[in-house]
Amino acid sequence: MNGEQLTAVYRNNNGEIISFQTSGGRIISYRKALMEAENGVIEGIHIDENKDGSMQLNPSDSSSFDDFPSLY
Repeated sequence: MNGEQLTAVYRNNNGEIISFQTSGGRIISYRKALMEAENGVIEGIHIDENKDGSMQLNPSDSSSFDDFPSLY
């Protein structure tokens, strides 16, 4: 793999992911992570479409980001 990977998550008070840390040390928003995954900058992620038509990120090797460390 040549691209960055997502390594940690930051959640809001409702438990929703609002940003990520990358293997390069960057902190990026969920929307930026979605764009970069679509463009191949971030690897190890697949994009799913929700029932409401919105796009959602999921790690390729598991079903959710629950096992990712949390940023504070």
